[in-house]
Amino acid sequence: MTSIIGRKNTDAPSVFQPAALLREARRQKGLDTADVPPVCLLDPDGDIVRRLQKTGQSQPFKPWACYHTQLDTFTLAGRTVGIVGCAVGAPFAVLVAEELFASGCRLLISLTSAGQITASGPPPYFVIIDRALRDEGTSYHYLPPSDDSAADAELIDAAIQASAACRQRIVVGTSWTTDAPFRETAEAIEDARSKGALAVEMEAAALYAFARKAGARVLCLAHVTNTMGQAGQDFEKGEADGTSDALDLLAAVVDGLAPGTG
Repeated sequence: MTSIIGRKNTDAPSVFQPAALLREARRQKGLDTADVPPVCLLDPDGDIVRRLQKTGQSQPFKPWACYHTQLDTFTLAGRTVGIVGCAVGAPFAVLVAEELFASGCRLLISLTSAGQITASGPPPYFVIIDRALRDEGTSYHYLPPSDDSAADAELIDAAIQASAACRQRIVVGTSWTTDAPFRETAEAIEDARSKGALAVEMEAAALYAFARKAGARVLCLAHVTNTMGQAGQDFEKGEADGTSDALDLLAAVVDGLAPGTG
């Protein structure tokens, strides 16, 4: 049997393009064509989206033509940004990323909760992900097989500088991206740890592979909130489900990375 990795020609063009899907969705829904904000966020947990909606700080972006998600807009670091919640996992995150960049996005930042692999102190804290181990399927449709997907070095450097004044604990390093969070065996965890992984999440390797293939500006952040249920009172994110700290960090990063937006 040929493996899923072995059947890929990552240099071949795709027949199905996100612009075509968006075009037909607009036609069916009677939506106008409009660019999304140049800076957009992915919020896989949905906590930030729910807080913004509850406090009246966000509003739906009505021309968003995605069949699967809602795009909201709100003000962050003095600019209007877009945010999509609950796009969990590599395939979903990249589907939305493709559609966002086809709709005018120029910088995408993903902030996902993550499990601790190599301790950098007690959770919660944040990781600026500079590379992600590829233990999912989506990235192999974008790049040839390799151990990891790397972030754009200039984006990482800019994010480090932008977040330097933040009060949150922030580290820089590797994550492990998996499609199967409930198959994080002791052997798999130790293997990821041996390769330098600080955290485990579900999107970064695929988002970075997409970014490299598409020439898109994508930055992935992880909010390490848990030890995969191995300790009591796990999954505690902080004030307002961690959204206060998350928004502070995002505001600093957006302020540092967004001017010019590439």
